[in-house]
Amino acid sequence: MAVTDEQQPEEELDEEQREEPPPLDPEVLARRRAALSHVRKLGDPVLKTKARLVERFDRTLRDEVERMRVLMHDAMGIGLAAPQVGVSHRVLVYRVEPDSPTVALVNPQIDWSSRDEEISEEGCLSLPAVLVEVERPIAVLVRARDEHGEQLIVEATGLEARVIQHEIDHLDGILILDRTTREQRKAAMRALREAEQAASAT
Repeated sequence: MAVTDEQQPEEELDEEQREEPPPLDPEVLARRRAALSHVRKLGDPVLKTKARLVERFDRTLRDEVERMRVLMHDAMGIGLAAPQVGVSHRVLVYRVEPDSPTVALVNPQIDWSSRDEEISEEGCLSLPAVLVEVERPIAVLVRARDEHGEQLIVEATGLEARVIQHEIDHLDGILILDRTTREQRKAAMRALREAEQAASAT
């Protein structure tokens, strides 16, 4: 069947939608791979352990936070928790917008969550190649300290609220696989196995 003039724009739009995103710059890709090599993956016991409260706000803590910021940036993530880099501290960093400053939350606790919840796909640097649907409150009020010990109160909604909740889960030894359906969990495990096989073949 021939393509008519009226059908052509729709066909062209479909072609544009099917276009692959531009490949990453080799240097950016190399930094991402190097950063991800420092992120603990599923199966590491630290990811299933409840992290300890931070008691000392010193240079060591500030260096830890800075290292996490760099790793998150290089790994092209929007959030990272200390257990993901092998440190059992209640520390997380996040940055929802590329141009926003990275926020560090130390000893965060959720004081309030909205009754309204939303289901959305989440990925995780500790679970490469996995996306699962997770239901979470759409707004939270979080109390924490920054890396200098100053008190913070964060009123977050939307993606920011979701990222904070995801990272606090890490501090409690909870992964997104623990918050999704059995079917999605099985599909995620298949995706992880396939990704591992592909990586070993290269």
